[in-house]
Amino acid sequence: VHRLVTYIFVYEDLISLTCGAIIIWYFAGSFEKNVGTVKHCFFTAAFAVLTALLYLLLETVVSRMGEVEDAKGFMPVAFATLGVSTTRSRMKRALVWGFRIPVVLVPWFMLCMAWFIPHSSLLSNLCGLLAGEAYGLGYCFCLDIPESMASKLDQMFPFSLLRRIPGLRYIPGTLAERRASESSK
Repeated sequence: VHRLVTYIFVYEDLISLTCGAIIIWYFAGSFEKNVGTVKHCFFTAAFAVLTALLYLLLETVVSRMGEVEDAKGFMPVAFATLGVSTTRSRMKRALVWGFRIPVVLVPWFMLCMAWFIPHSSLLSNLCGLLAGEAYGLGYCFCLDIPESMASKLDQMFPFSLLRRIPGLRYIPGTLAERRASESSK
């Protein structure tokens, strides 16, 4: 059961670790700005479990057709956060390498690009993307954390400790606090 979450910390080589770090920094960082640190931590665990369960379900079908790479690394969870961000985005088009493409196609384009990252599992990345888009479209509404609960969790350990660490950017759990901290900057 522990492997439903711990697979996101497994990397085979330095290249996949570097690619994973870049993806975490870029996609998960922007997701954290939108939802706050508390919800980001919760969604990281929730998307890891949802992705793993979907992967286990689909792996039995796909493995009959050919070899399937094991799920590992943070990339599936990053694809889940990307899926949420693009399905809930108000933008119609995005600029990707000088081309304007529909925002809903960005994660699928990135999924094709991730296929070339060494030791990256296409199936687990696809499962992450599907989990994120399902949540973004409202099919997993049970995962929503009320802002009052996020505000209470902000005051509890380990989040209260994270707030006090100098140099670490902590993003509040409620929308009002996030807007207030943005306007003060």
